[in-house]
Amino acid sequence: MATKNRFSSTAGGSLVPWLGIAMIVILLDQLTKITVTRMFSYGQSHPVTSFFNLVLAYNKGAAFSFLSTQGGWQRYLFTGIAIAAVIFILYLLKRHAGQRLFCWALALILGGAIGNLLDRMMYGHVIDFLDFYVRNWHWPAFNVADSAICIGAVLFVVDELRRVNK
Repeated sequence: MATKNRFSSTAGGSLVPWLGIAMIVILLDQLTKITVTRMFSYGQSHPVTSFFNLVLAYNKGAAFSFLSTQGGWQRYLFTGIAIAAVIFILYLLKRHAGQRLFCWALALILGGAIGNLLDRMMYGHVIDFLDFYVRNWHWPAFNVADSAICIGAVLFVVDELRRVNK
């Protein structure tokens, strides 16, 4: 008697490739963060180009350091939100595993969410190190997980626009 693979989907696709993509994002994110934390001290910056530095920064808040100056409760709030997001993304991946662009977007967001979640759980903050700037104006520092989340969000919008135009 055949048993159903718990990673298969009723949509005809498998979760395995999407979980693999998320795992690659997590690994790249964590490896780059480990490397930067071993090579830099907190706040140390190393110019790479005329518009980009590597810098070791900690973010106790959310995107753009939102709520980072609060007393510590935000760590638990953002951890809870990330866990809920991971569960919801896994549900969506299982339900829509055959929709390639949609699942690429979700897999990148999933990997990024877990990468930053691991930081919050292990260190109480997210490790950021990519610092882009124009003259004296710097974007908030970010990391590989943040990049994957942004790319996933763009792919999500592209997928939705393609669906609307059909």
